[in-house]
Amino acid sequence: MQNKIYICDVFEFLEKLPNACIDLAIVDPPYNLKIAKWDSFKNENEFLEFSYKWMELMLLKMKPNGSFYIFNTPYNCALFINFLKDKKLNFNNFITWYKKDGLSYAKTKYVNNQESILFYAMSKKYYFNADEIRIPYESESRIKHAAKKGILKNGKRWYPNEKGKLCPDVWQISSLRHTNKINGKTMKQNHPSPKPKEMIERMIKASSKENDLILDLFAGTGVVSLMAKKLNRNFIGCESNIEYLNKNLRDDLCLKL
Repeated sequence: MQNKIYICDVFEFLEKLPNACIDLAIVDPPYNLKIAKWDSFKNENEFLEFSYKWMELMLLKMKPNGSFYIFNTPYNCALFINFLKDKKLNFNNFITWYKKDGLSYAKTKYVNNQESILFYAMSKKYYFNADEIRIPYESESRIKHAAKKGILKNGKRWYPNEKGKLCPDVWQISSLRHTNKINGKTMKQNHPSPKPKEMIERMIKASSKENDLILDLFAGTGVVSLMAKKLNRNFIGCESNIEYLNKNLRDDLCLKL
């Protein structure tokens, strides 16, 4: 049943999902950072076995022209790429999310201030709407001038797009931990690693059309499902802990498998 989040084990959920039914998957899985019980594994091998298992099952559920995003640490994403390289997929981007988080604990290495996002498509024939996710130009005065007279580039006059510039693969979006501070203090959140709505909206607008079906694995707060609903897409997802979910989803859109 579409437009529901199932409270269940991810493997049980994926095994019951029909094959080749998903247009877009946005997956925020465990990182093995031990931030909660569900994110803790005995060792790296156990974590990778778990990760590769859900990936294998997820790929079966994707349509031939579908695409997917996977969040994780840069290191884990490098391992995921190595696993996926023989799957006959279309690798698109290794996106860097600059979180502007303000954390500065490391003194024996460079401070971690990013997460990574892998963007893949099942084949070279996939949907991507670059114009829908354009971002503002950085130099307002230069762009204002260029809008009137253009800028000479390679013998041709270039005029800025009124919607902004094309979106790069480095995303400067503040984490919710940073933006939800009250009087400068970090507040405890219902989920330890929620993702910003702005970022999820960008993925959905770029990689799906209205009425497409979006897969929300490891749903957490359910932000993927909420944004899919807001943008007139269908969704289906799973989460093992109902307490993490946004109250609107918890009351109206949850089912036990």
